[in-house]
Formats: sequence, structure tokens, C-alpha cells
Amino acid sequence: MGITKTDLFSEEQNELARVAKVLSNPARVAILHHLFKANACINSDLVHELGLAQATISQHLRELKAIGLVQGTIEGVSMSYCINPVKWVEIKQLFNSLFDRFGMDEEGQCC
Repeated sequence: MGITKTDLFSEEQNELARVAKVLSNPARVAILHHLFKANACINSDLVHELGLAQATISQHLRELKAIGLVQGTIEGVSMSYCINPVKWVEIKQLFNSLFDRFGMDEEGQCC
């Protein structure tokens, strides 16, 4: 996380920040959207679907794999990618935990 002192924060806060950083790129979000839409393991479809260079897509897939959100398998000379359902649930719970902490008063105001 750069110069941030990660030891000052909880593991949950650090994990949330890592995931948010990876999801902050619109190309990665587009890759996830395509994987959701396909609802199957895909390989070369991403280059055609997104209009990005193979090297660019590979770099984004590497970031998504680094946090465990996407998993890949080798099939011959190509890689197939899909959403890791276990990690997806973990990340969903992580963000829901953050969002659920917000509370408003009875009139729908926070202050």
C-alpha cells in the first residue's frame, strides 16, 4: 500500500483497501462483467469483447488473480478464466460489512 503504515489498520481494513484498489480500474470491472455474463470459463473472448490488447488484459487478469477473485486453468496453449465463487462471497461479505455499518437516524439523516 505504498507509504501507508498497514500495521496501523486491521486486517479487514487492509483487505478491503487491497480489493478496492484492484476493483478501481474500469477495465477490470469490465472483465468481471464479461465473466459474469458468460457464466463459464472463457479464454480469448476478452480481447475481442473489450477491445484491449492481449498484454493489457493479461496484466488486469493478473491483478484480479492476485486477490483471488479470478481463477485460471491451462487448457492446451491457452488459459481459461472464471470467477472464484468462494472469494466472490468473501469479498461481497467484506463490502457488506462496511456498508452495513452506516446508520441513519429515524428521519433518514446522518447528522
